[in-house]
Amino acid sequence: MKTTSGWRTVDIVIASVIAVTFGVVFWAWNLLWAATAGAFAFFPPAQALLYGVWLMPAVLSGLIIRKPGASLFTETLAAIISALLGDQWGAIVIVQGFLQGLGAELAFAALRYRSYRLPTALLAGALTGASAALFDFFYWNVAYELWNYRIPYALLTIVSSTVIAGLGGWLLVRALAPTGVLDRFGAGRDRALV
Repeated sequence: MKTTSGWRTVDIVIASVIAVTFGVVFWAWNLLWAATAGAFAFFPPAQALLYGVWLMPAVLSGLIIRKPGASLFTETLAAIISALLGDQWGAIVIVQGFLQGLGAELAFAALRYRSYRLPTALLAGALTGASAALFDFFYWNVAYELWNYRIPYALLTIVSSTVIAGLGGWLLVRALAPTGVLDRFGAGRDRALV
């Protein structure tokens, strides 16, 4: 289905609702991340398996809104909300959110904003994970050992985002479509194809 690039009011509202919702989820996920560090003492990079939740709005909004900039806007706004609620990482998460949204945006742009099936969602999840992993590689994890921490952490971040944000986002859209809440979007009109 072809989409137009112009944003409607409903697109802005839904992107903002997704962003605010996930901004609050991010705040809670930040607490969970800190609380679970000890559980991953056996192999600290494995904590990256939890990462995908932070990347969900980028994929979800791209799948629902289907307009250029949706992933970038939503992930960045969610990061801003998270920072405003107070997190242990400070305002740098806004830059991080922008880059994560850019990763998903590149996936949708590469397919010219015309494909919203599972492979596209997985690609968006993988690319947003790759952008997150690159940021962490050079910003948060630069002092850690390359092969024992940074490389496994980056790979597990990509796996997590592909599964949680990519597959999870796609499944969430598929679950919401039959309810009618997405009828004003291409994702809702696709429900007959599900």
